[in-house]
Amino acid sequence: MVSVVSGSAIVLVALAFGGGRAIDADEINVVVSIKPVHSLVAGVMEGVGAPDLLVRGTGSEHSYSLRPSQARILDRAGIVFWVGETMETFLVKPLQALAGDAEIVELWQAPGLTLLPTREGGMWEPHEHGDGHADAEEHEGEHADEHEDEHAEEHDEGESAHADADHAAVEDHAHGETDMHVWLDPANAQALVAAIATALADADPQNASTYQANGARLQEQLGELDRSLESRLASVADRPYVVFHDAYQYFEHRYGVRAVGAITINPTVRPSAQRMREIHERLEHLDAACVFAEPQFEPALVDTLIEGTSANKGVLDPLGADLDAGPDQYFRLMSNLAAALADCLGPSKPD
Repeated sequence: MVSVVSGSAIVLVALAFGGGRAIDADEINVVVSIKPVHSLVAGVMEGVGAPDLLVRGTGSEHSYSLRPSQARILDRAGIVFWVGETMETFLVKPLQALAGDAEIVELWQAPGLTLLPTREGGMWEPHEHGDGHADAEEHEGEHADEHEDEHAEEHDEGESAHADADHAAVEDHAHGETDMHVWLDPANAQALVAAIATALADADPQNASTYQANGARLQEQLGELDRSLESRLASVADRPYVVFHDAYQYFEHRYGVRAVGAITINPTVRPSAQRMREIHERLEHLDAACVFAEPQFEPALVDTLIEGTSANKGVLDPLGADLDAGPDQYFRLMSNLAAALADCLGPSKPD
């Protein structure tokens, strides 16, 4: 049975292995789900050891398939860090089957995190609950109600099966009503680092001072990163853009950048033809300066959407999939997001 460290006590539980005997660092077998979290764990562990990473390359945290070698790593794990079951959905069953003797740290419950609700409505994926979502309406402003009316009037029965499939996928992804992309805010990353450092210190007391010192250093570096990103993005904060899937709300919330919609909320399901038409028709109306693809999911869709519009195209990657794993990966990921936004949304350069 997987033991999940949850609630406000996420990192205040002593981790015990081997009948309570002292644990050497190389016996802990730290395993991490995705690259951004792995980077933070690796930073806290510098000088002690290196954690194992599960989702590698351009794999998606939503639909990854473990290789046999990774299953063996998970089977040997002493402690596993992941965001949570509604983010790394591929990992729920393997944790139950393979990591029964490990402590599972579900980081979305770390103390001090700012949590935001999953967005729907308006330019964001349509929904049928009849209850509005304030965050989406704030981004859309006057366009949200207008779009709801248009969507109702223009519904094409021939696309209903696709729309139902899109909606079902969104409901699955949005389970719990919490946006789980919590790492895309450096202030949240500071809370994650505090949780990681405490969990590792509890698991490996002989190296606790190293974990805590590394954690303190990372806190300072994340503060510097935050100030740098804020300065870089200030000049493009008012320019509207569309993302491939709604993964960047924490980044937007932190820096005031103006995403006005997403092609899809669940990137593992191709958007219906109806939704593609709707977004294409509204790009000019929204005056979106840029539409962003993601390297993991059909970038060619963006070319189709912007054809005949004035929108530019760019690439955003919430995982930093093409970056080398390690302590620097998180910082490069966040800097790359800011650079991609600034380059695509900035003033057009003369030919």
